[in-house]
Amino acid sequence: MADLRWKAYGMAGLVLLLDRLTKWVIETRVSFLDSYRVIPGFFEIVHSQNRGVAFGVFNDSTSEWRSILLVVGSLVAVAVISAMLWKPGKLDRKTMWGCALILGGAAGNLVDRLLFGQVTDFLLFHVGDYQWPTFNVADSAIVIGSGLLLLDLLRPRRQAANVS
Repeated sequence: MADLRWKAYGMAGLVLLLDRLTKWVIETRVSFLDSYRVIPGFFEIVHSQNRGVAFGVFNDSTSEWRSILLVVGSLVAVAVISAMLWKPGKLDRKTMWGCALILGGAAGNLVDRLLFGQVTDFLLFHVGDYQWPTFNVADSAIVIGSGLLLLDLLRPRRQAANVS
């Protein structure tokens, strides 16, 4: 079980490291005015800051409680998921890896909020006039991890035979 635990925490640590590394590159090498077209008409690297949550939700809020609530919520999520991963043998594989990805992503964005009061986003996808809100590696890990949890939730379970 300890081996599974370290794999899960290792994955979360890898997500956190990759998230911080990519944000550092953007913060030190890409100005807010820069835009690097990776796939014209579809994908660009930009530099933006988000004071809200994923995809800019609450970004425009002027409430003095916004940052406090986001940090406290993130701390609770990190603590709960860390506790779940302490005994990964009780989780199936999709749930374990989903939680590990969510933990790494939540920790990555939490570090930004604690250090800077905002999160650096830089991945921008668009098709025609439609533009998806910018996001980062941590957001991607949270979405993929949530998808794994959803797949596990929707998976049909074998039921024990009804013996009377």
